[in-house]
Amino acid sequence: MLAADLIWPLHGAASGAFTLEDDAAAPEAAVVSAVERPVLLGYAPEHPNGRAMLVLGGGGYTALMAGREGVQVARWLNGLGYHAFVLIHRFPHAGTGPAAPLDDAMAAMAMIRRSGLADRGLGVVGLSSGGHLAACLAAAYPAEWGTGTPQRPDIMVIGYAPISTNASGRTIIADKPPLPPVEKQALYDALQPDAQLLAGPPPAFIVYAGNDPVVPVDNAHRLAGAWRDAGGRAELHVFADAPHGFALDTPDLPVSLWPRLCEAWLRQQGFL
Repeated sequence: MLAADLIWPLHGAASGAFTLEDDAAAPEAAVVSAVERPVLLGYAPEHPNGRAMLVLGGGGYTALMAGREGVQVARWLNGLGYHAFVLIHRFPHAGTGPAAPLDDAMAAMAMIRRSGLADRGLGVVGLSSGGHLAACLAAAYPAEWGTGTPQRPDIMVIGYAPISTNASGRTIIADKPPLPPVEKQALYDALQPDAQLLAGPPPAFIVYAGNDPVVPVDNAHRLAGAWRDAGGRAELHVFADAPHGFALDTPDLPVSLWPRLCEAWLRQQGFL
């Protein structure tokens, strides 16, 4: 599956099962259009540093950019010595309910910790909707969804994520209609990590585009402010001019430097 070194189905399933938009696409360009059973795909570094990262790609919770925001990110992290795990999580819809993505991410964190591949620490890298999902790992689990076992990362990297501007009553765009399907809107209404952040969050590196037409930069400031108010440390980078979904492959723009800045920050935090 997507050239992974390890394939770990979640929730006790015999195997993972998902549909690709284009079966002929290279793993680095893969787009997942549907997920029947979630699976964790592991990518091994040549020189392990004893730490691991969970990679959460975007796609608006209706698709998954498993290549650009998953496999490519995992390979970058491998080069830094991390075991990297790309989560192919379920989408919120009538068949799964709004809690499915977060339940999958929490299960993935627990599985990586049990593996022994993250004995020196486990972080998370999330981009776009995956950044929203990542931030939720440091926030309270909604009481109306039942009980969730906390899976707090040791360090976090969050990029261009819709933190709470998709939630009812907190939108930036006036009269913004609910997002289909209804379970996706229910997820965003229930999971507002800036408002639900638990005290003492892990160190975070936050990167956004100031002119993002899809995810307003207000999300960056909401998240960084929440981190400060909860007693955490967040490094915030806002690039004035960059497209939404800049990931790792936006050449010839200042935003293309963010992975190098993130690497320096990881070293500063003692996580590299």
